[in-house]
Amino acid sequence: MPLQGNKFAVIGVGRYGSNIARRLAQKGAEVFCYDMDEEKIDNVKDEVAYAATLDSTDDKALISQNITDLDGVVVAIGENFEATILTCAHLIDLGVKRVIARAHGLQQKMILEKIGVKEILLPEEEVAFVVAERLLNPSIVSFLQLPDDYEIAEVKAPRNVVNRSLQDIGLRDKYHLTLITIKRLFDEKEGKELVKENHLLGVPSSETVVYHTDTLIIFGTSRDVARFIEINQ
Repeated sequence: MPLQGNKFAVIGVGRYGSNIARRLAQKGAEVFCYDMDEEKIDNVKDEVAYAATLDSTDDKALISQNITDLDGVVVAIGENFEATILTCAHLIDLGVKRVIARAHGLQQKMILEKIGVKEILLPEEEVAFVVAERLLNPSIVSFLQLPDDYEIAEVKAPRNVVNRSLQDIGLRDKYHLTLITIKRLFDEKEGKELVKENHLLGVPSSETVVYHTDTLIIFGTSRDVARFIEINQ
């Protein structure tokens, strides 16, 4: 169950982009798809809220779609990297909340970072349904999808659970979730410098207090994980 009112655009609906769009729609998000290729639009139009042909390198075309009203835009254009750069630059200039762009290789990733893209997808590393989950729940660092809609998720500690004990939070009783462990930052010496390193706490006790930099590793249904984040963010 995603948070209520999620609206995303996917620009470029080849195999990778269309898989992200379908997954977002299946999870309850309102999805708007755009591509220059009418055939690709035809392939997804019945599965999303809206689909249309669009030249995303034209900022006026983007403005006409009220693109700044959305929660985020995924730029999944295929081989035309110039179009990806122009599209991302326009979206950033327009003030879109989240711009998530596809890169082929580290060189393209570096170029996108230079123009201000903060969330970059490498298709060889990012499975579409994982991308969709991250879009819907930014608090989720990573997750493993299991059968019957169960998952193991790494979740940044939501604001309302910080400085509270696990007993007080009541993950199992209130949210039907099982805490596997907690990933916590520790100061460690590296030569003469102090560096931050993540370590697992093993099996935390009920008295363990959650810190704001903690990552909770939890098991439960996708619906219960999303509900826990929504209530406590």
